[in-house]
Amino acid sequence: MTRGLAAVVSAAALAGAGLLAADDKPKKPKLDIRAIPRMAFSPATVLVTAELQGGDDVEEYHCPEVEYDWDDGGKSVQEGDCSPFEAGTKIQRRFTNEHSYRRAGIYNIKVTMRRAERSFAAATVRVTVRPGLGDPTREPPDD
Repeated sequence: MTRGLAAVVSAAALAGAGLLAADDKPKKPKLDIRAIPRMAFSPATVLVTAELQGGDDVEEYHCPEVEYDWDDGGKSVQEGDCSPFEAGTKIQRRFTNEHSYRRAGIYNIKVTMRRAERSFAAATVRVTVRPGLGDPTREPPDD
């Protein structure tokens, strides 16, 4: 038997035994994000937690770059300082970041996760910031 044929026979045997998936694509995780608080008075500091749910613990999702678009003109990026990926280990799934809003408004915070400059997950959460003391967007009091 030739090597090519032996490889095909071995792959078919493994697939039949359930040890090899029909397609080797990893299951994609879903990105869930939460903001605390969801409503506040300015100036407000908001804590965003982004969590990968489901999906496989594979190198494709290991140590992602996490970009936060704060919807006030600001963006920030977190890059992990991770050890090399080892098969069978759990990937990091929870990421947090804070941002301060000085002005009132409704902000749609978008979090995007990338690996090797390719986006694999994104989600948005809405935060409402109402005018607080000293906020220039605050309406003058009625006379």
